[in-house]
Amino acid sequence: MSSSVERFDEKARRTFSRHGQTVVHRGELLRHTVYTRVLHWTVAISFILSLLSGFAIYSSWLYRWLTPLFGGGPLTRFLHPWFGLVFTIAFFFQFLNWFAPMHWTTADKRWMREVKAYITNREAVAPKDTGFFNGGQKLYYWTIAVCAVIFLITGLLLWFDDVIARWLVAVSYVLHDLAALAMLAGFIIHLYEGTAAQPGTFQSMTNGTVTNKWAWTHHPAWYAEVTGRDPREDYERERQRLTERDRVVEERERAEDRPQASVGTRDDRVR
Repeated sequence: MSSSVERFDEKARRTFSRHGQTVVHRGELLRHTVYTRVLHWTVAISFILSLLSGFAIYSSWLYRWLTPLFGGGPLTRFLHPWFGLVFTIAFFFQFLNWFAPMHWTTADKRWMREVKAYITNREAVAPKDTGFFNGGQKLYYWTIAVCAVIFLITGLLLWFDDVIARWLVAVSYVLHDLAALAMLAGFIIHLYEGTAAQPGTFQSMTNGTVTNKWAWTHHPAWYAEVTGRDPREDYERERQRLTERDRVVEERERAEDRPQASVGTRDDRVR
């Protein structure tokens, strides 16, 4: 199965690369291809539309605020399952796209044990064996996979609720809502981590590239794999460079302040 998935994924990457390109500048690395980025944004947009239309149906308070976005209540009810279907299909292809690097490893267990120190910035860089995806990203990936299956099964049962036993419809409502809440929680964390928490991450899903600094900071094992360089050595070299730059700037500012101070003293003597 793995080889079949890889062949399909490689063919899809080549097809999409004919219609778009990724420009990698000096000091950058290719992170995500055009195909991956198209899948990611299709999944993200369809999920947001599913979430908003679902909340409109779920809550009478949100109904009046959200249904106008979709043309009214009946149209919202009509569009919601189609948004969900697009999300499920798009994620299926993203699931295949990322299936190989999402396998759980001992490195991911170690990342999870050290996650508190990493996200609170007590550790400047991620554990050295953190590969293309870290343990948190893999956990989110498999959470989406489970939720997508629940969405699909319960969504179909709710879509055709007139031919399904009432108790099964009731159970489907509960499971559907729980999966939506789990996805929402993960989405909020994902959005925060991809923007404010890790600057430069969002660029990887727009331009497809990341800086070398981003790579050795957050995914050192992947950085070492694609560059053949030691991420810790490059990190220390960059840290020393920044320290030296700050020292030079500080000395220059002090040098600029000294003449002003002496001129002020001479002026005082003249007066």
